Amino acid sequence: MLDLVRKSRFADRTAAGAELGRQLVMSRLTDPVVLGLARGGVVVAAEVARTLGADLDVLVVRKIGHPRQPELGLGAIAEGGDPVYDDVGLRAVGLTRDDLADVVATESAECERRVATYRGGRPATEVAGRTVVVVDDGVATGVTARAALRSLRGRGVGRLVLATPVATLTALAGLRQDADEVVSLLVPAHLEAVSRWYDVFDQTGDAEVRRLLRG
Repeated sequence: MLDLVRKSRFADRTAAGAELGRQLVMSRLTDPVVLGLARGGVVVAAEVARTLGADLDVLVVRKIGHPRQPELGLGAIAEGGDPVYDDVGLRAVGLTRDDLADVVATESAECERRVATYRGGRPATEVAGRTVVVVDDGVATGVTARAALRSLRGRGVGRLVLATPVATLTALAGLRQDADEVVSLLVPAHLEAVSRWYDVFDQTGDAEVRRLLRG
């Protein structure tokens, strides 16, 4: 199911999360757990979890960048999951998956470091058989969200929902095969950058993520 709710823009991540939570109430989710993609997605997810009265946890996902141009994303890897690649992007820059092996190893190690930082040794929230809502602050290409969703399928979730304040229609349509439901409040014709759709889009730090997870 693809649920698009069109609006204008958001004051900040907290306001976006509150609106997203109100929209998700209408989905009548059973015993949901909300997972925010670190880091910015956790701010949105905290408000979603509060509105739904749901458990909140973090899901760490790292972009797999070009070996010489790290800002150019060619895939992503989520904690506990396998790498997901943008094969069209790889062909465009003349690289293969094997060419990214060192980058994947580096980002996998960073995933583990951030998991330890955010959870402080606490085990991940149990998701087997449960309704899981994956929340990010925006979805551009969809590669990061896909890595997250596929890692969760491997953990035996029941119903899997992807929710975001803003996303491209192309990315959302492509993610329908990985999620049981996809919800976006804003689907602009030209995304340009996720930050454009927020009045305030400050960088989220590790300390804020830890604070939100403590409740």
